[in-house]
Amino acid sequence: MTGLRLTEFANALASKAPVPGGGGAAALAGALASALASMVCELTFGKKKYAPYEDDLRRIAERALELREELLALIDADAAAFEPLSRAYAIPKDAPERAEVMEAALCAASRPPMDMARRCGEALTLLHELSEKGSAIAVSDVGVGAQLARAALLSAGLNVRINAKSMTDRAHARELLDELDALEARCVPLAEETFGKVKARIG
Repeated sequence: MTGLRLTEFANALASKAPVPGGGGAAALAGALASALASMVCELTFGKKKYAPYEDDLRRIAERALELREELLALIDADAAAFEPLSRAYAIPKDAPERAEVMEAALCAASRPPMDMARRCGEALTLLHELSEKGSAIAVSDVGVGAQLARAALLSAGLNVRINAKSMTDRAHARELLDELDALEARCVPLAEETFGKVKARIG
């Protein structure tokens, strides 16, 4: 998926093909949020006014690059994990192997979106820091990144939730949902706070 042109990806997303879907779109949004964090760092490096933050900016830029690469990789990981799940749904409901195959596929399909949500939470933390330490000329891009990361986190979470709903291992499902709830409880307000800081700096 990551080798497609933007128009090709958008066309594939708009089609009835099983992948890419919401998971791939969420991962792409998270990658774009991370890319914006990198851009803000690049536009801030070397400016005298922000010299006290230089070490922090280097750290943010390094992690933002890693997050971007990881989230892009999750587009393909999500597509690969969905294919066995789509095949499992096609197994007749009275087939003796269906329950075991379905459970394994549901667990596997939940991993990429859960990883997306975690990384989008990290991206939001970086962007929140940049709302104060990034150059004023790029502060609007911090706000855009925060909104993209928030949307990506919540969107990836929906894919975790729909898979967890069908799991027979309720303890594992609850573990996933508890982590997701905690992420959302921390990161959604953080995104709004970041957006508010950006608006205040813009004036």
